[in-house]
Amino acid sequence: MTTATTTADDRSRYHPDPSVMTALKTPRILTREVLAGLVVALALIPEAISFSIIAGVDPKVGLFSSFIMAVTIAFVGGRPAMITAATGAIALVIAPVAREYGLDYFIATVLLAGVLQIVLAVFGAAKLMRFIPRSVMVGFVNALAILIFTAQLPQLIGVPWMVYPLVAVGLVIMIFMPKITKVVPAPLVSIIIVTVAVIVFAINIPAVGDQGELPRSLPELFVPNVPLTWETLTIIAPYSLAMALVGLMESLMTAKLVDDVTDTHSNKTREGWGQGVANILSGFFGGMGGCAMIGQTMINVKASGARTRISTFLAGMFLLILIVAFGDIVAIIPMAALVAVMIMVSVGTFDWHSIKLSTLKRMPKSETAVMVITVAVVVATHNLAIGVVVGVFVASVMFVRRVAHLIDVRREIQEHDGVQVAHYTVEGQLLFASSNDLTTLFEYAADPDRVIIDLTKSHIWDASTVAALDTIETKYEQHGKAVEFVGMNDYTTAFHARLTGGLGGGH
Repeated sequence: MTTATTTADDRSRYHPDPSVMTALKTPRILTREVLAGLVVALALIPEAISFSIIAGVDPKVGLFSSFIMAVTIAFVGGRPAMITAATGAIALVIAPVAREYGLDYFIATVLLAGVLQIVLAVFGAAKLMRFIPRSVMVGFVNALAILIFTAQLPQLIGVPWMVYPLVAVGLVIMIFMPKITKVVPAPLVSIIIVTVAVIVFAINIPAVGDQGELPRSLPELFVPNVPLTWETLTIIAPYSLAMALVGLMESLMTAKLVDDVTDTHSNKTREGWGQGVANILSGFFGGMGGCAMIGQTMINVKASGARTRISTFLAGMFLLILIVAFGDIVAIIPMAALVAVMIMVSVGTFDWHSIKLSTLKRMPKSETAVMVITVAVVVATHNLAIGVVVGVFVASVMFVRRVAHLIDVRREIQEHDGVQVAHYTVEGQLLFASSNDLTTLFEYAADPDRVIIDLTKSHIWDASTVAALDTIETKYEQHGKAVEFVGMNDYTTAFHARLTGGLGGGH
């Protein structure tokens, strides 16, 4: 009965709102999804080209990867409206393979990474998301906003002065247009107006075409020509595992962020293996692989208001159509128009509430420290995954330090049937951090011959605590005194009975 109820709840929990069918039947929603997909496609082009350059491969490798991954994840992903494509984090991880071993080994690395992501997802890697504290999540979001902004700086430094007023015009349009109407996404209007202004007034500023050559043909099936040997596996496996972990972490964090923005739930396990499937298909068509793109996802969800898989699918399809059929037109879109869009995304992504003075005064210093450390590591390494891992580690250490000081031992000398008894009350969570000092809190020599240790208000979590209790019992025995443990709950009793006396620190 319970299982059936849980299954039904899960179906309801992951039910998208609005659904694809609802969107297809509702012109207003469908228009929003279509236009959102177009905006994202335009924003994907220069990014995919630049990520290809970072990875050391031809621009078409990143562009085709973005097309295939976006279309694939629209069907197999667990988070509607999230954008998956070639990313800078993945490019940085696997760039050494292309540089040292060539394109075939590079694609083989992407394929293996996809397989590993499916395996990790099946074995429950997505469930680890629950161990990421809120302070790390806030740090992740703020670091992401900073990286999105700093990624625009090359397009704002050492460029013709006309770039600045055009970026300003784009920002003004995106700030004020939603106050008038939300029928058409403000980023799309901004891109069109800035592009038209550049063409009409013949303004010579950097354009999309300056970022790299756009492909003229459709992607073709690509099977990497590498020997299926142990040596090949030893070469690509470390990079594949790193790519799989970085991709999963960034994708699942992005899914959680979209959950918060849209106030809906997503199936993280499905998203995990969906990313693997998308990477495998990307590899077989000569793509560099990737993961969820937070900037483009925010354009899609926050700036354009998309909510369904339609926008994700169309982002991929529009990308292919734009680069293959309308490459000459896309090439003249000024980078200033896209920079303005990404700046707005950066501002909208940053959690400004987290740095308000009133928030900082209320928030525990340890929480603020974790957030700042996460931001600092991400910005320093340009790797969101490393920042999150470090943030979780620091948060765990600080949590353990707090718990270590939350143990209290009180001693009373009582009289039972005319016999003096030392009665100790232990209160708190007993784990390695807190139980290491537990043995020092008892007066072995001064206590009477009978000692009672009451654990009613405590809980044993690990073997370190059992070893500590064994040590306490041994110390009392060495003084010729009997000790009795009382008040253990069922779990603690069973756990203690299983381990006591067998850990080398007791009898």
